[in-house]
Amino acid sequence: VPPFLQKGSSLVAPVHIVSEESADKTNLGFIHAFVAAISVIIVSELGDKTFFIAAIMAMRYNRLTVLAGAMLALGLMTCLSVLFGYATTVIPRVYTYYVSTALFAIFGIRMLREGLKMSPDEGQEELEEVQAEIKKKDEELQRTKLLNGPGDVESGPGTTIPQKKWLHFISPIFVQAFTLTFLAEWGDRSQLTTIVLAAREDPYGVAVGGTVGHCLCTG
Repeated sequence: VPPFLQKGSSLVAPVHIVSEESADKTNLGFIHAFVAAISVIIVSELGDKTFFIAAIMAMRYNRLTVLAGAMLALGLMTCLSVLFGYATTVIPRVYTYYVSTALFAIFGIRMLREGLKMSPDEGQEELEEVQAEIKKKDEELQRTKLLNGPGDVESGPGTTIPQKKWLHFISPIFVQAFTLTFLAEWGDRSQLTTIVLAAREDPYGVAVGGTVGHCLCTG
């Protein structure tokens, strides 16, 4: 008599056990990736160049517009980084695991070394660099407004031309926040860390955790 026809045997229970175990592993993998991504992003992004860009622009312009532009850039960058990292999973898992572990160790040692050698004026220098970039963009924006006539309500108290609400999100300020943040984030240590995390962790957890971490820092 075949085993599955014997008394007391069941084919359903093992299937349920396997499915429950796989679901638990998936949930744990997502949570682990989420926690790893959000913690790494918060640590690396606080006081970073993109942090200063959002802070300085929010002092001058509509804060919701700046947040929307910066978060669109950071969300897009996080998704691209996760895709890059996930693409490396075609390589055997054992190799990506050891390579990513080595890269994390190198990044950690490098950050410790930079921290030990950092001068007291390091943050001030980065802040001044961001201020110079934003000033340059402001001058370009003012020249564009002089050529094209009066701009939007975000340019200052002198303009009185009303705008529709949705135009705030496609205004020059939105574009400036998006481009400055995207260029500053490209090749940054948080992008590289996201790529490495996506190669070894659940990509959905990394994408969500990275985006939430960026939103907390930028907000």
